[in-house]
Amino acid sequence: MRGKRILLGITGGIAAYKIAFLIRLLKKNGADVKCIMTPASTEFISPLVVSTLSNNPVGIEFWNKKDGTWNNHVEYGLWADLFIIAPLTANTLSKMVQGSCDSLLLATYLSMKTKTIVAPAMDLDMYIHPSTKRNLAQIEKDGVEIIPAEIGELASGLTGEGRMAEPETIFSAIEAIVGASNNDFLGKKVVITAGPTYEALDPVRFIGNHSSGKMGFKIAQDFLNRGAKVILVTGPTNLSLEDDNLSLIKIKSAEDMLSEVQNCWKNCDFGIFAAAVADYRPKNQAIEKIKKKTDELTIELVKNPDILNWAGSVKTENQCLVGFALETQNLLENGAKKLEAKNLNFIVMNSLKDNGAGFGVDTNKITILDNRNNLQSFELKSKEAVAKDIIDYLKTYIG
Repeated sequence: MRGKRILLGITGGIAAYKIAFLIRLLKKNGADVKCIMTPASTEFISPLVVSTLSNNPVGIEFWNKKDGTWNNHVEYGLWADLFIIAPLTANTLSKMVQGSCDSLLLATYLSMKTKTIVAPAMDLDMYIHPSTKRNLAQIEKDGVEIIPAEIGELASGLTGEGRMAEPETIFSAIEAIVGASNNDFLGKKVVITAGPTYEALDPVRFIGNHSSGKMGFKIAQDFLNRGAKVILVTGPTNLSLEDDNLSLIKIKSAEDMLSEVQNCWKNCDFGIFAAAVADYRPKNQAIEKIKKKTDELTIELVKNPDILNWAGSVKTENQCLVGFALETQNLLENGAKKLEAKNLNFIVMNSLKDNGAGFGVDTNKITILDNRNNLQSFELKSKEAVAKDIIDYLKTYIG
């Protein structure tokens, strides 16, 4: 469950009080949890409790009345590895079947890119009613997985089938589903480069760029979530990442990065070279700080080693190499040239002219071109979602 993104939908049933225990189980096992509540569910469990336990804001309405911000149902759908609706009332079940969209929870359900599972909860007569049975059968056909209600004491005082499955049972179902995706790259080894490189002028100053390293770190996290062993070679960033399957190697210069990549590339299945490596470095590095003595200062630069080109030149048939291209013009033309010149399997391209793409932001907009002449463009998304798209593409590419 570690690092998995679980989206929890809570509807208006008495069993909603049990969700506090489910959130605790998910968080205790390393999951990242976000919650959406229907307005009716707030009568059964406090949004403050849900927010505190999940350590994330709770979405209830499309618009937050206090600050006027919008809860983006599309972003919820892109963020989540799994959507679990618990408890699922007969009312929400019926609306799911009809494709109704009168709440944030339902709009998110209709926007989901990954699997949805539900845990029904209602009185025994409602649960066995023919309409409920038809609706459950229909959402199952739609690809929703159902955690059956259990037999037990109900809010009506009766005893029978309709009691929501216990939090431990729901957790086990979630773990089984998201755990399967952990095996996507089980036993595989990947080297990822991230961040900028700093090319020293003197002990104080350097030539660098605005790369934050966020994209490379998000890719590393997604590979780790899928069971891979990751070597992350990163330039200077403010980011951190910890995992038993992670080797984090911090470097400064392009020559340092090349040395680390050369040490590990031959033993890796995949290489994802997302770092923004400086093309040039100062020919001479001053031993002492350069003093301001003249109005002009000329610095002679020499070309840095091409790390991606080296990896492509020694790549075996069993290795898959992915490069990145950030362009300001002629995106496809320049990307295609780099794909061929560096002997890449595919290239991830983006443009600084696209709002929300590039350095220092939490979103990206990419286009992927592979050496089989396949081209796929993606919408602007969070870098978490972009990392998932890239690795999903890799999974499809290698078959």
